Amino acid sequence: MLAIIGGSGLTQLANLNIERREVVRTPYGEPSGALLFGRVCSVSVVFLARHGYGHTIPPHMVNYRANMWALQHAGATGVLSVASVGGIRADLGPGTLVVPHQVIDYTHSRCSTFFDGVDGPVTHVDFTEPYDAVLRRRILAAAAEVGEQVLDGAVYAATQGPRLETAAEINRLARDGADVVGMTGMPEAVLARELDLPYAALNVVVNWAAGRADSEHEICFSSIEQTAQAAMARVRVVIDRICG
Repeated sequence: MLAIIGGSGLTQLANLNIERREVVRTPYGEPSGALLFGRVCSVSVVFLARHGYGHTIPPHMVNYRANMWALQHAGATGVLSVASVGGIRADLGPGTLVVPHQVIDYTHSRCSTFFDGVDGPVTHVDFTEPYDAVLRRRILAAAAEVGEQVLDGAVYAATQGPRLETAAEINRLARDGADVVGMTGMPEAVLARELDLPYAALNVVVNWAAGRADSEHEICFSSIEQTAQAAMARVRVVIDRICG
């Protein structure tokens, strides 16, 4: 069963035929919301809104451990994360869809591991390639089949939030090799790895990052909303094909 985590702009999955809702209790507290079970086309899917179904949970307050544990407990065999990002690289402007291949983690003070040494020994996981190669190819192939342009590869910079970055910070991220910037990619990806859950992301660029192009002096939030709505409709088409 494929799990889909929806971020900003995708708090509901319109193409999901919901069969049941389940509130899951976890050893790590409450997930962001009830799990929605159903089908997209003929494929069983479980959906979770990362920020809650009223979009009330900021990125630094998301209970990532509870979310990932709940999805695995529910029987998920892979996780597709959909998230909005800001574009840093010159070809990653608003409206672009991209499947990232690497992560740089700038977050702090988040519960970022199940192996905290409380109930067992410290365990190290290999995170050389943070995204599952098979699931990445599945996303890209589905996009190609429906004629949707999705770029293959980007370095995702995970920042703390909830504020957006300064122009100087974006310049630093660019020097570090980052191509897009978001606030929720970590520790979500590494927690999935610790649970042996294949995990990949489909990022929607909703604005130029601070100091870039039309965000040179400020970021227009009304434009972000319009871009996100249009792009998420395209994301749903890709998801339909993934499940078709």
